[in-house]
Amino acid sequence: MLFSVEGRDHGTDPKSRMSLLRERVLAMKEIWAKERAEFHGDFVDFDPIFSWPKPVQRPNPPILVGGSGPRTLDRVLEYGDGWMPTYDLGIEEIARKIADLRRRASDAGRGPIPVTIYAVPGDRGIVARLADAGVDRVLFDLPTLPADETARALDEFAAVARNAQR
Repeated sequence: MLFSVEGRDHGTDPKSRMSLLRERVLAMKEIWAKERAEFHGDFVDFDPIFSWPKPVQRPNPPILVGGSGPRTLDRVLEYGDGWMPTYDLGIEEIARKIADLRRRASDAGRGPIPVTIYAVPGDRGIVARLADAGVDRVLFDLPTLPADETARALDEFAAVARNAQR
């Protein structure tokens, strides 16, 4: 697992990384929402502070929760404003999880939660199938290529995006 090495290099224990992430996101939401914010958790702990400027987006900038593990949708529902898995999860699994997310959001009294898929091939058929599955937004996968090939790939992505918006 790549995170184990990278996470430890940055001072994060892989076993507690999701708890740490949760507290950091919740603490930032407090700071963004309140003139005088405080937070007391196991990993993040501060007495009342003042922090400016506040974000323009209210109540906070969108928090997109990535991943596709067994508890990811729990995190999206607790503190996320959107879900962002990668395309390699597969369209059928993405559709199943979107249906589950929408049902659970409705049960929790939340409106629809947007879904953004990361690393999507620039293929009209795939984008159409993702839209049918309930995906709101796609981020295309652009490999590192020479400049002229990159320009062609971007033109192809633009054509797929224009077609998807019709």
